[in-house]
Amino acid sequence: MSAPETSCAPRGAGDFCLSCLLTSGLLVVAVVASFAYLQIDFGALFSREAAVGMGEFVASFFPPASAPPFLAKTALGALQTFAVAAVGTLLAALLGVLCALPAAGRAGGALRQVARFALNVLRSVPELVWALVFVRVVGLGPTAGVLAIALTYSGMLGKVYGEILESGETHATTTLLRNGSGRLQAFLYGLLPTNAPELTSYTVYRWECAIRSSAVLGFVGAGGLGQQMDVSMKMFAGAEVSTMLLAFMLLVWLADLVSSTLREALG
Repeated sequence: MSAPETSCAPRGAGDFCLSCLLTSGLLVVAVVASFAYLQIDFGALFSREAAVGMGEFVASFFPPASAPPFLAKTALGALQTFAVAAVGTLLAALLGVLCALPAAGRAGGALRQVARFALNVLRSVPELVWALVFVRVVGLGPTAGVLAIALTYSGMLGKVYGEILESGETHATTTLLRNGSGRLQAFLYGLLPTNAPELTSYTVYRWECAIRSSAVLGFVGAGGLGQQMDVSMKMFAGAEVSTMLLAFMLLVWLADLVSSTLREALG
């Protein structure tokens, strides 16, 4: 018996694909047009003056500042950055779960559309914009950073949570419902435990990203290492900036280590 014919046969090396050629041509034109529009001056980047200025700037970072009072201040900033990311991610996870249930269609079609629209709005506004808003509302400090991360990341987490719950295994949930359990009990003892590893893994990944974001938010006054680094950069204190960069690299490394350990534990 001959094999059934398929609608998309593999193309040989000599086959001509007009759509592929047109797409490639449009991409090339778009890239060339972008360079022409931006008017990037690569000559200025590799000029002697630029090299001298870059060398002087990099040299100002060495040796890193090592005065005990400044190291203590940097440690407190790193701890604040870690706390902002942790609390912001926790609030985002809680809000994301509340929005994910209706977004997954567990409360009817109308609420599903409302929840998905709300999640789209939350994640479409960058956390940096939220931080600028909350700095004006609650003032300088980590509170603005926590709220900014909570809102933006709740949109991201809620969307993924909803997709996981919507496409996850429902056998345990269906069995509980058929045996007289309520919707809340079926969710807590059926749907949630089944999808818990995947939900936790993505939450941990977002927490790792939040640590990087919280440092950037500090440049607009949201506390942490970023805010201290902004002050030092404005004062051209390269040695202090170098120490804080090393502290931030250590913080990211620790977050990555914790994140990898938790993912391995979840299977």
